[in-house]
Amino acid sequence: MSIILESVKEALLDGKATINLKEASALTGSGSGVGGRVIYDDAFASKREHNPLRDVARIIETIGSEEAFVVKTGNATLIENSTNNPWGYPVNNNTGSPNIATSFWQLPVRSLNAGVPIRTSVMSDINALEEAVVMDLMLEFSQQEALSMMFNSDQAGSTTVNYGATSGLRGLNSYAGSTSAAAFGTNGSAITNGLHTILQVEHTNSSSIVYDDLAKLQEALPSQYLYKDTTAWMMHPSTISLLRQMKASTSKNNFIEVGSYEGGAVVYIFGHRVIPNPYMDVIGVGGFPIYLAEWSQFFTIADYSEMTLKRFDQTAPGFIYLFAEKRVCSTVRDVFAGVRLVGV
Repeated sequence: MSIILESVKEALLDGKATINLKEASALTGSGSGVGGRVIYDDAFASKREHNPLRDVARIIETIGSEEAFVVKTGNATLIENSTNNPWGYPVNNNTGSPNIATSFWQLPVRSLNAGVPIRTSVMSDINALEEAVVMDLMLEFSQQEALSMMFNSDQAGSTTVNYGATSGLRGLNSYAGSTSAAAFGTNGSAITNGLHTILQVEHTNSSSIVYDDLAKLQEALPSQYLYKDTTAWMMHPSTISLLRQMKASTSKNNFIEVGSYEGGAVVYIFGHRVIPNPYMDVIGVGGFPIYLAEWSQFFTIADYSEMTLKRFDQTAPGFIYLFAEKRVCSTVRDVFAGVRLVGV
């Protein structure tokens, strides 16, 4: 009883207290239905998967309510103009069109929040309940930001409401696509600026993928982005499964399983790591089942430097309330550093 009283005093003074009561029952019996008390496991198993984009994307810290992005888009040596020679001692004056322009756009830092009511009586039955809830909440945040980073359109308030809509992130799938060339969006600080166009390759059959689709997709990625540390394929686990079942004309699998981590079937393709992402399209008309990118150049995540995590006691009798909020922003940074497959 004394440990309970001490914990009550600690909770009153500090706002929280951890009570870890070991079995100390005065009952002479023990066992199910006889005596003692039920002890719950320390934590519950998580059913969520973290955000795979965070494994390879460029992650920066922000302290503002909006984040501005700037990229250099031209060549200061004028090499695209055959009448200009960058070699020699004379200085090429800044005349005509030196093509050292930049592309600029600005995005708001979005807020993701959640609140969890917890019965105070349950806290004494489940060890480390608060810690378990917080860890699960972090994974849930990761899950929700992954969905928004892939599927949300920050330009439409109704079509992607489950992923944030105009209050969410700018999802990869919301960027326009072209089979001829990638391009940066318009300059400016408005929410309609920075809508880049991603280079994409149409796969042969909307219900399947053939080996040549993968070869063409890698061919579409400029050579300066190939074979870097964060150059990787990203696709849904079901797409990976279909590739593992892909057969050549000899009825043998295109991707051979050799039993090792690095040599496993579809663990690597053409020398690039394959990252499973359950928050992506599956194969189908209009979907984007595969991205290939040098992710540290292609995609940037800006995390707000502070995250709010608060506990409110007695918001209702017998309950505490755990509130969490994180702020984040994401964008395609170098639109030339990534390509995608599209179903037609």
